[in-house]
Amino acid sequence: MERWGKERKLEGDRASKSEKRIRDYRDLEVWQKAMDLVVTVYHMSVALPSTERFALTDQIHRAAVSIPSNIAEGHGRLHRPDFLRFFSMARGSLMELQTQVEIAFRLNYLTSQQQAQIRERCQEVGRLLNGLIRSLRNP
Repeated sequence: MERWGKERKLEGDRASKSEKRIRDYRDLEVWQKAMDLVVTVYHMSVALPSTERFALTDQIHRAAVSIPSNIAEGHGRLHRPDFLRFFSMARGSLMELQTQVEIAFRLNYLTSQQQAQIRERCQEVGRLLNGLIRSLRNP
């Protein structure tokens, strides 16, 4: 598929992985890792108290879901600036999620092990997002 005047290679600087063509947003490693992050967050949120169900838990879920959703929506856009904007929104949602997880940890709703697991997944998604943003800005 041709977009933005050249064939898309969207997995950052890793040439061996990036050589395969991206036909669908599901092919993007960053989308796959973001989906794994959503599952982790949903499983961890069970530990949050029921009093937070319509507050912090809901915000955490929305921020986590927003990350792969923005990646998918951006992939559906036809122009590079639109794709970059949606990647930027996904990155913002990632930062929001990290802040909310920190709040849950400081309120003793999550263990340090739970927080570390989410933080590690967030860092991985962040690295991939940053690489994609960089590669789209400098084609």
